[in-house]
Amino acid sequence: MPQEHISPEGLRLDGRRANELRRVQCRVGLFGRADGSAYFALGNTKVLAAVYGPRPLSLSRVREGKHDRALIRCEYSMAAFSTGERKSHTKNRRAMEIAHLISETFESVVQVDLFPQSEIAIYIQVLQADGGQLSASINAATLALVDAGVPMRDLVCACAGGFLQDTAVLDLNFVESAGASSCTLPLALLPHSDRVVTLQLESRLPLDRFEEVLHLTMLGCKRIAQVLAQELKEPGSTYQPSRHPRPSLLEEIEHEAAATAAAAAEMETSV
Repeated sequence: MPQEHISPEGLRLDGRRANELRRVQCRVGLFGRADGSAYFALGNTKVLAAVYGPRPLSLSRVREGKHDRALIRCEYSMAAFSTGERKSHTKNRRAMEIAHLISETFESVVQVDLFPQSEIAIYIQVLQADGGQLSASINAATLALVDAGVPMRDLVCACAGGFLQDTAVLDLNFVESAGASSCTLPLALLPHSDRVVTLQLESRLPLDRFEEVLHLTMLGCKRIAQVLAQELKEPGSTYQPSRHPRPSLLEEIEHEAAATAAAAAEMETSV
């Protein structure tokens, strides 16, 4: 018998309503050596992003192709302890696809024509994965780019909607997105213009259901945009990029990562 993800009262397994996000946390200015950095958490999905650049392109890269605008390069990886299965997640096909998608997302938003013969490198690491890794990575990269002072046409905010038990739901966690009857739609939006810059549909969905999920996901993106703007103190005040780490948050992240790794190692030993 398939698992029931939504109760007759309309509550999901984690207590949320269908149109509710998980808890959102974010910080910028974590690392002093990066030009920009950020931490973004969506429930139990936690991501770090660091940005370097704009910086000059190497001669070999200039010869490879266009150099009249900045090249945006992204590297995406998942920590070995980010999931219940302890293994290396780097350099696999899925990670390369996500990195390419993130690069394409920001190429359409960053004012790359202002930085000829240069590159902007985005490094993303997933510390903990519980669904919505792509959305969390895009949001973290947005914060890190703003922290680096990279000019963009708008903030890029991302969220994932889905369809579960004949109901449109927002921000699916891992258990929900892995359900046999679930359908997930990650989306990245420019909140001021309602322009969709990235959209993926991972399974078939009737048109009327698609429009319902799309509308709900866009509302979720706008809620996340409010959180990002609050962290960046926009609108209403001028945000000044920070170049100093915040030890308290760094210690918290490091402690959490170490505890997760220790728990995974203990499970391996017991097995």
